[in-house]
Amino acid sequence: MLTVIIPTYNEEQNIVPLTKRICRSLRGKAFEILFVDDSNDGTTKVLEELSRGNPRVRFIHRQNQRGLATAVVEGFRAARGDVLAVMDADLQHPPEVLPHLLESIEKGNDLVIASRFVPGGEDGGLTPFRRVISLTARLMGRLALKKIRPVNDPLSGFFMLKKEVIEDVPLSPLGWKILMEVLVRGRYHRPAEVPYVFERRRGNHSKMNLAEQVNYLRHLVRLVLSSPEDLRFWKFCLVGTTGVAVNMFFFLLFTRLFSLDVVLSALLATSLAIFGNFLLNDLFTWAQQKEDHLLSRAVKFYLCSGAGMVINVAVLSALHCYLRIPAILANGAGILASTAWNYYANNRWTWASTTSPLANEKPDSR
Repeated sequence: MLTVIIPTYNEEQNIVPLTKRICRSLRGKAFEILFVDDSNDGTTKVLEELSRGNPRVRFIHRQNQRGLATAVVEGFRAARGDVLAVMDADLQHPPEVLPHLLESIEKGNDLVIASRFVPGGEDGGLTPFRRVISLTARLMGRLALKKIRPVNDPLSGFFMLKKEVIEDVPLSPLGWKILMEVLVRGRYHRPAEVPYVFERRRGNHSKMNLAEQVNYLRHLVRLVLSSPEDLRFWKFCLVGTTGVAVNMFFFLLFTRLFSLDVVLSALLATSLAIFGNFLLNDLFTWAQQKEDHLLSRAVKFYLCSGAGMVINVAVLSALHCYLRIPAILANGAGILASTAWNYYANNRWTWASTTSPLANEKPDSR
């Protein structure tokens, strides 16, 4: 059975038309509609009347509680279905998409996202300002969290999943982006996406405000801290930043205090910075028990770093000399490429014994 979970806050004008459209869309299917209501207007009364007249409709009214994501989690717990859908109550998520999501679930996918950013989808329901905010939030999420990068619309509030994806999974969302929590913590194979057109809001004004944007940033940090793989990468970047400071310190020390040749000073400073980075990464980034000898890890780290420097120079030269991209931008691209290489190579080789399979993959996912 399918449970359609709908968090509501002061949506009395939308409840009845939304319910009618869901029932028409899912005619012939086994389903229930579960409203999780935090309202302080007439929405609760509408839900009471609706649930008395329609056996498919249930609702939970929460006193003195707010939060879309926490409402969804409560809906997860109370749902009777083995397949769960989540959507908004403001009619921006067209119920007519529900059968397409369910069809994808029936084909074997365990998490299906209604996406604005795959062919056939549109985000026309957003104002230009909201589009900028949405784009920025997506870019930040993809940069911070590896698990959401394959998804085109990781901030969608309209999705469907098998209950087993979140069963016994500790969910502690903050703000309104519950899907991001599911993508990072849930147990699924690979997410699928179905296009939909994001419609203009009907009824009351949007609930998105500055406080919710701050909550999104807090939630992002919380997810990074709880994801060992993502946290390891940002620790690596932090160590790399300290390495730049160490490099500059010794370069100035050798050239100004000891009056050494510039090239020799640069080589010595770089060598010391790499050694410092190795020690910090060994103690901080990959702090788990190691199997290789310290010297062996150090040699591997130096080899990876040497290859990273070659990659940096190669990217810089190709972009600046052949494509005429400004040197500062070309060098930035080279740094990004070498950073990606250094992390991947060291994670897979230097400290290979400390890596482990991702927690949210199923045993048969390969």
